[in-house]
Amino acid sequence: MNNDYPTKVSLFEVGPRDGLQNEKAQVSTEDKLHFIALLSKAGLARIEAGSFVSAKWVPQMADSKAVFERLPRQDSVVYSALTPNLKGLDAALEAGAQEVAVFGSASEAFSQKNINCSINESLNRFEPVISKATAAGIKVRGYVSCVLGCPYEGDIGPSAVADVTDRLINMGCYEVALGDTIGTGTPRKTAAMLEAVLAKQPATRLAVHFHDTYGQALANILIALQHHITTIDSAAGGLGGCPYARGASGNVATEDVLYMLEGMGIETGVDLSALVQASRFIADVIGRPVNAKVAQALSTQ
Repeated sequence: MNNDYPTKVSLFEVGPRDGLQNEKAQVSTEDKLHFIALLSKAGLARIEAGSFVSAKWVPQMADSKAVFERLPRQDSVVYSALTPNLKGLDAALEAGAQEVAVFGSASEAFSQKNINCSINESLNRFEPVISKATAAGIKVRGYVSCVLGCPYEGDIGPSAVADVTDRLINMGCYEVALGDTIGTGTPRKTAAMLEAVLAKQPATRLAVHFHDTYGQALANILIALQHHITTIDSAAGGLGGCPYARGASGNVATEDVLYMLEGMGIETGVDLSALVQASRFIADVIGRPVNAKVAQALSTQ
């Protein structure tokens, strides 16, 4: 590792899916589409717009088909969908998703609680999904949850994260997002985890996905930047949480990440004032304050 920072970073906006999926207030299809339109207007070029999962388990995502069918197609924006199985993949392809994602875990206990199978079983289930998507010309992203801690197991060994990440990439995922699902990671733990993963795969194949439960997300992102990671997942307004991880707060706020990157002279192509407008819109829709320090500060100016 050295402290030379990248000159450009890609922000992967997860607010419309990972951010909204656990909100109790039901968000209409029209409001989701307007939120996504505001995000793309702000310059976010990679947006996770929905997920094709059982409406029984994630009712907020029940209209993902309608969302994808009505998205304004722009050459400059890629809309991604979570597709945990072949049924979800088929629905996503039919609706016009440009990219899909599968999600695994570095924790055996979390894997059982979240998707009712072992880590190895989950990876075996993903193989046909990745193969079919690739054959259809659709890129596949991978997620690994609990990379810095599990609500059931506690600390997770860096080697476990490296092994799952390596398998996903070798199966065909073009990129894997390393997720601190419960937000317990700290900089030294982040560095140890990244060094284990980077021993097997290059930084260009990795992204980081930090929740801010304990206020550590920006510090951990700084460590990732020092390790030459150039893709950062975030959610406008700090939306999100995890239904299987008690106490886990939202994703790191896109505004807060953007402010830090701008202050470091790192290019993103995202306009902060337009992004704040998107966050304020969705906060009004779900009826709670914007959970982003930068948006809160700007509101007082």
